[in-house]
Amino acid sequence: MAQRVAYLGRRAGHLLAVLLLLSVGTFLMLELLPGNLTDSLLGDNARPQDIALLEAQLGLDKPLPQRFGAWVWNAVQGDLGRSPLSGEAVTEAIAHRLPVSVQLMLFAQILALAMALPLGIWAGYREGGLVDRLVSSASFGVLAVPHFVLGLLLILVLAIWLRWFPATGYVPFSDNPFESIRSMTLPSLTLALVEAPVYLRLLRSDLATTLREEFVTVARAKGLPDWQILLRHALRPSMFSLITVMGINIGHLIGGAVIIETVFALPGVGRLLIEAITRRDYLTLQGVVLFIGTTFVVVNLMVDALYSVLDPRLSARHG
Repeated sequence: MAQRVAYLGRRAGHLLAVLLLLSVGTFLMLELLPGNLTDSLLGDNARPQDIALLEAQLGLDKPLPQRFGAWVWNAVQGDLGRSPLSGEAVTEAIAHRLPVSVQLMLFAQILALAMALPLGIWAGYREGGLVDRLVSSASFGVLAVPHFVLGLLLILVLAIWLRWFPATGYVPFSDNPFESIRSMTLPSLTLALVEAPVYLRLLRSDLATTLREEFVTVARAKGLPDWQILLRHALRPSMFSLITVMGINIGHLIGGAVIIETVFALPGVGRLLIEAITRRDYLTLQGVVLFIGTTFVVVNLMVDALYSVLDPRLSARHG
């Protein structure tokens, strides 16, 4: 237990350093962008006194290190600033749209695993068989199609032709759970179809390798049934690559959610990011980027914690 805590403590220290670098890069994003925040707000013909007044209101007249320190201190307390265009607090804007993005990514992960786990286990168990070849070919085909093309194809087939699901719009889960699930099915399925082939191929490869290990041969020699060998002995050590990619794919899911929320008109954090870019709302853009980066770092810390639970030898080795 002590070794596990020490291992997670060291990982948390590394990730805190990553967060520090992330905050520096996010803050400097405004400084490196061409143009000036006051120019985008007041226009090119603004008077010098108006520019000076706005810079004082936004704190842009202070030295860069002082502004960075104040911004980090406020961010630690949950204050990411206030949009000068809408007047809305960035933290409140993210919190208002976050449930939509979380629901989208959660449903996408559930659908992706629901497709990948049974097919990956079967393909790994019957390596080289007909199912393995068909699944591998289909995975390559799906991976070659971009997010937005898959989304448009699903809208065409499932929403327009078959009329099974709505093409756009979002219903909050608290208002109507059934309609909420229907409204999120097509966006979630679009993301899941991109993630599932990756999960499937990783699990299939690792499981096929594990089934050739000596302890599996011993289990078969003892007369254990195949389902017990697969689920109790071979599946667990074959999940490490899958868990690693699931943690890393949080960033991929967020990037995909930006596109999918735009295609399906979902009011999530990804769409907030696009709106901030198109309106040149730099303070909102800065806050959203920091939030997304922090989420990615925290999820990877959780993946490291899950490693130490699945394989205690990992924390002992690093201890």
